[in-house]
Amino acid sequence: MPTLSSLEICTGAGGQALGLEWSGFEHTAVVEIDPAACETLRANRAAEWNVVEADIRNLAATSYRGVDLFAAGVPCPPFSIAGKQLGPEDERDLFPAALAIVEQAKPAAVLFENVPGLATAKFAQYRDRLQRRLYRLGFEFVDWQVLNACNFGVPQLRPRFILVALRGRAGRRFSWPDPGHAPQTVGETLVDLVGSRDWPGAARWKLRANGIAPTIVGGSKLHGGPDLGPTRAKRAWAQLSVDAMGIADSPPAREFPIDAMPKLTVRMAARVQGFPDSWIFSGRKTASYRQVGNAFPPPVARAVGTAIRAALLGSKKNQASSDFELASL
Repeated sequence: MPTLSSLEICTGAGGQALGLEWSGFEHTAVVEIDPAACETLRANRAAEWNVVEADIRNLAATSYRGVDLFAAGVPCPPFSIAGKQLGPEDERDLFPAALAIVEQAKPAAVLFENVPGLATAKFAQYRDRLQRRLYRLGFEFVDWQVLNACNFGVPQLRPRFILVALRGRAGRRFSWPDPGHAPQTVGETLVDLVGSRDWPGAARWKLRANGIAPTIVGGSKLHGGPDLGPTRAKRAWAQLSVDAMGIADSPPAREFPIDAMPKLTVRMAARVQGFPDSWIFSGRKTASYRQVGNAFPPPVARAVGTAIRAALLGSKKNQASSDFELASL
């Protein structure tokens, strides 16, 4: 299938970059400031991806001019429901830096993803300013939607704000991806991992974990070790017979009580996030889990990337999907 070029910033552990790779984009660079996340990217794609460990505010983007797609998972704290209202030149807000890169690189398409809080009325004026800036930069199509990962085969309730901008005819050809197949339950998704150390309760646990997961969160670097989220999320995990009070070093062993609630490992959380088991996460447990929890699910990125690719190439969306299926065999 034809390959298109991309530049991605705020790449994190590579969830969005991986999904875009699956949809036919070749990364000219993936930019990330966190050393542990950069080690993850190098561990998985050292030969294929140009991993740039840098602050995006210092990135000289003119060398990437003419790239087909600019993608960004700009950090979300300023746009959370509980976040403080953004002030002028708020240092937490990296959208201005991202837009400066867009202005320099002049990509054919832009993809931003963020938390669903950015879609709320609280940030309506901010969204309008963002869209107007993209129009001024020459994008004729600028639109956004909230897509939920569970509608794209990911066993997790994970809504994400997605903004797409395209130039010229590509914008008129773009259509948002249709929901794919329904996800498996948490039990179906993880039973082989949960039972990998011969825990006799695995089959019964699968039946109890008969639903999809709440949103996995990465947590703050400033507060404590890893767990599966706030009180409400922990209650939802408990209904799936998962102990959300921490992350386990390994799956339950044979002597683990048969009716007890196991904790997830980093690998289990990554699978619930839509990563393949082959994807390596660098760093200690807390750093690895934080990378998983902050990631954009690769299957959702693949769906959006396939739609963007189809618009850029003038191909039908179902043909782009077929190309991916053939390429992945």
